[in-house]
Amino acid sequence: MVSPFDWILLKSRHIVKDRWISVRSDTCQMPNGTIVEPYYVLEYPTWVNVVALTKNQELILVKQYRHGLKKTILELPSGTVETEDFFPVEAAKRELLEETGYTSNHFIETGILSPNPATHTNLTHCFLATDVECVADLKLDVTEQIDVVLLPLEKVIEGIENNILLQTLHISSLFFALKKLGKVQFY
Repeated sequence: MVSPFDWILLKSRHIVKDRWISVRSDTCQMPNGTIVEPYYVLEYPTWVNVVALTKNQELILVKQYRHGLKKTILELPSGTVETEDFFPVEAAKRELLEETGYTSNHFIETGILSPNPATHTNLTHCFLATDVECVADLKLDVTEQIDVVLLPLEKVIEGIENNILLQTLHISSLFFALKKLGKVQFY
């Protein structure tokens, strides 16, 4: 559907294009005629995040180094939808198993987010996995070094104010999961 706010794309070229990221430089015309040049767009694949809970209501987290922040932080199991993943839920199951060794027969999509609609082309699919169990060893990529951390869900919720989780999309995914679990009250 066309909106009176939509920009017209006049030209586009890739500055960087590889398997992890593509950076595009666009020339656009706004509805008032203003030309915006360059406008940088980041093309990423679709992402998935998994809020995985054990039967004891422990949240499965991964502890890993993040070079952008130059810190080791706690995160939800997450990753990209690969070509072999027909649906995002398949990617969520694969990423959870690879990064943590845990799986479940109970996955539900809780929401879809845009990491940054101003500059990113991709979406993030959020999943809740309940009654997860450890069934395998970790199967990490060569660039991954991960420790699996189990924390009581209530401790994670309390720790959000103290930055226990820093990744915005992961906090949003946790919110969706808590809403689905009936742990978020609206006034």
